[in-house]
Amino acid sequence: MRLGIFGGTFNPIHYGHLRVAEEVRYGRCLDRIIFIPSGSPSLKTSEIADAGHRYKMTCMATASNPDFGVSDIEMNSTVKSYTVNTVVKLNEIYPRDELYLIMGVDVFLDLPAWREPERLVSLIDFIIMTRPGCLVDELGKSPFVESYGEAGKDIFRLRGGRTANLIQVTACDIASTTIRQLLREGRSIKYLLPEAVEQYIADSGLYRI
Repeated sequence: MRLGIFGGTFNPIHYGHLRVAEEVRYGRCLDRIIFIPSGSPSLKTSEIADAGHRYKMTCMATASNPDFGVSDIEMNSTVKSYTVNTVVKLNEIYPRDELYLIMGVDVFLDLPAWREPERLVSLIDFIIMTRPGCLVDELGKSPFVESYGEAGKDIFRLRGGRTANLIQVTACDIASTTIRQLLREGRSIKYLLPEAVEQYIADSGLYRI
């Protein structure tokens, strides 16, 4: 199977996350998208809901799509989660499947600041989504890109032998930070995220402070 790995804090998950995941699944002929909510950071703030809440919301948001799944691989870790370690574990769990790590252009360009980025780009293929305000041509300047643009700009080679697929996705002007701000102000968040997630946030009293 061809599996897309979509990690994030999902704090909270919203329609922007869901829509781009569906576009990536369809546009790159993936069999399934696996959402991976990040574990709780070591320096928690009131802005970040506990991993358990974010996991439940992600499950609720994706429940209606049989091509979506949710993994608790990071939230159940006893140590701080790093993407490179998560990918190693996923390769062990899915040894016969093709895995693709999904992220935005901005996140990919930030890879030099990640844990063991050279190793990460040798472990898995990438699917990179366009993002508003991010120049796609900047990808060619990444230290992890070996060749870019020779055979079109949708597929290029990474150092370590892996590839990255660039995909144009709908620019959804929805952000988790905006949703949290609206909640703090006592304003409506309807139609920004699934109704079940909205109700869960209300019932749990999340993001009110």
